[in-house]
Amino acid sequence: MIVSDIAMPGEDGFSFIQRVRRLSPERGGRAPAAALTALASDDDRQRAMQSGFQLHVAKPIGSARLAAVIAELAGWRG
Repeated sequence: MIVSDIAMPGEDGFSFIQRVRRLSPERGGRAPAAALTALASDDDRQRAMQSGFQLHVAKPIGSARLAAVIAELAGWRG
């Protein structure tokens, strides 16, 4: 399971998840992933999904919502 920001120093979340998706399934290439980000426009959401995230969640996010995101990812079958 991956929970990642999009706007990170050094490497953005889009390129990070694309790099993960190139890995074999045994090495985590199919791990369910959520983007937690302040980049919350429809275009940002679409780009996150196209990059390989299963979920796009706008910040700020409370603890109950974060727990729900983790539960959803835990049940993901990719």
